[in-house]
Amino acid sequence: MRVYIPLTSSILRGLSEHGRLSASPITAFAVTPGLREWYVDDDIEELEYAASSEAARASLRLISADDTAVPRRIVLAADVEDVAVTVRDDLDRGVVRIESDVPLSACASVHADDAEAQETVARAAENIDAADLGDLEAEEVVDDADGYELSWYAMQEIEDLLADLAR
Repeated sequence: MRVYIPLTSSILRGLSEHGRLSASPITAFAVTPGLREWYVDDDIEELEYAASSEAARASLRLISADDTAVPRRIVLAADVEDVAVTVRDDLDRGVVRIESDVPLSACASVHADDAEAQETVARAAENIDAADLGDLEAEEVVDDADGYELSWYAMQEIEDLLADLAR
């Protein structure tokens, strides 16, 4: 199953150094029955984009909790075995829990904000909790971050991305 895992720069650095994500269970996003019902579209590419967008929003929550994270949303696309995935649409649409480590070899690509989004993402991370609780002004700030498209990186480009994030 293709999953989209929200990350921070700190978590990405750990993946690069250790060759795996091992914070089991790992919360991720995927094309689930709840996402299909909410999105009402049969186009798998559109549904996967919706799942990755949910992961990007979740990345804001991780950034807000990580003082060392660079304020840029990061999403890891990975292919994990179906038996390791539990659908948790009861938590939110598209949510899944991965009950095993995710090795670097299972990762397909990384998606990350460019440097130009950094200020907007920092403000969005500061407002994500209020937005989740229904504050309309905070929701607008978070929506501003959604206006930036994440750039695509092949797995062999992680070190280049980490160097860019360190600047």
